[in-house]
Amino acid sequence: MAGSYFLTTAIDYVNSAPHLGHAYEKVLADFFSRHEKSLERDVLFLTGVDEHGQKVQQSAQREGVEPQLFADQMSAHFQRLHESLGVASTHFVRTTDDHHKKIVREWLQRLHDKGEIFFQEYSGFYSVRQEQFVTEKDKVDGQWPEIFGEVIETKEPNYYFKLEPYRQQLLKYIEENPEWIVPAFRRKELLGALAEPLGDLCISRPKSRLTWGIPLPFNEDYVTYVWFDALVNYYSFASVKGKLFWPPDLQIIGKDILIPAHGVYWPIMLFALELELPKHLLVHGFWTNSGAKISKSNAKSLIDPVPYVEKFGPDALRYFVLREMVLGQDADFSDDRFETRYKTDLGNDLGNLVNRTLAMIGRYREGVVPNYDGFHLVESDNGLRSDIYVDEYRAAVEQFAPHLALQAAWKLVQCGNQYVEETAPWKLAKDPAQAKRLDVVLGLLAETVRRLSVLVQAALPFTSEKIRAQLQLFPGPVRIEEALFGNSLKGHAIGKPEPLFPRLEEKPPAAS
Repeated sequence: MAGSYFLTTAIDYVNSAPHLGHAYEKVLADFFSRHEKSLERDVLFLTGVDEHGQKVQQSAQREGVEPQLFADQMSAHFQRLHESLGVASTHFVRTTDDHHKKIVREWLQRLHDKGEIFFQEYSGFYSVRQEQFVTEKDKVDGQWPEIFGEVIETKEPNYYFKLEPYRQQLLKYIEENPEWIVPAFRRKELLGALAEPLGDLCISRPKSRLTWGIPLPFNEDYVTYVWFDALVNYYSFASVKGKLFWPPDLQIIGKDILIPAHGVYWPIMLFALELELPKHLLVHGFWTNSGAKISKSNAKSLIDPVPYVEKFGPDALRYFVLREMVLGQDADFSDDRFETRYKTDLGNDLGNLVNRTLAMIGRYREGVVPNYDGFHLVESDNGLRSDIYVDEYRAAVEQFAPHLALQAAWKLVQCGNQYVEETAPWKLAKDPAQAKRLDVVLGLLAETVRRLSVLVQAALPFTSEKIRAQLQLFPGPVRIEEALFGNSLKGHAIGKPEPLFPRLEEKPPAAS
């Protein structure tokens, strides 16, 4: 399938180290990117970091370094995490990039020239954590929600971007494009937020209070509001070798930044600049830590993904987060559940199927996949040859549901293991009269393993490469059509099996 595909993630704020939530979103995007590549599309995949703003400036001051040095150091942490997880983005965005700053200033100047930006003095409340002005209507039961952190009263002149003139246009767009926001219930939340008139967006901060930002082109005494700066990255890095990928096919964000940033500010900015809106906003949920909400304000709740990657391998973490989180819902992380997935789904199911298939071909057919063309097949053989698993996988990806896609792939894994138990190749090998039957069984199992190497490549790229290496096949990415049934391995010499997911060291017994 020819054509191009453009997807983005939110860019992460560098005022603190990455955690599991950051890792999940990037793995999720990488899953879709790899799938689109398997459809032979030209993919532009953007992810990266947001380096400006008050919180970054304050964090740098606490560390006693310049903001740029602090941003460089923190950005490196995120880049290393992406690399360790196999997140193969086209470009790692940094908002301190000179090209990005140029585009931000161009957008601001265009909006100012159109009369969309105006100057006035504001007197009211300011959320330090969110770096935005808030009003009394943002309170819940008379209190500022925890998401705003410290809220202070302030009075200062600033520049504002008009939102209300575009509210009806946005409402009409949402009504006419019901699949714009995924899942559907998030769309309802946004419609509710747009039911009342919108206040103007403050898009500047005076340099007397904040110096770490992009100066406004029409008044160098002010810098750009961090959200306006950050959102522009989707466009400023959308060109590759002179080719503009626009609009984005998919933008992946967390539920906390749908309203108002991506559901209100972003589309209205695009309306005002007469640019097309992204085709889909995929809004995922949050991760909890054994039931407790993961929050930067609660250090004990944070889950560092690095130790899990180091101990279990990147694909173990990729598999867990993609399999556990249902589209749009929150999901819970616990060591026990993670290790169970590792031991059962990955080790006992997929790893065992690959290992014993290759081992039996090596033992009974000297490492050469037998040809079973023209041999009699029984019902269980035809079940293993079915392409229904591939159809289910594709349908799930089209629904933006990786957890369902992996469930479909694991149906084939389970079918393969059940087939081994039912056919018992070790018994067939003892009876010379069953040689042809053994050829069928081993040939079908080899084909199943080959198909799985394709079916899991978007979620488990490292494992897919290991399987294909052991089958002595060329490395990926492989077209998704290759996951359909075939008999391409007949007469093919395979390698020796090696454990895909080694057993964990047993924990020492507790002291009595």
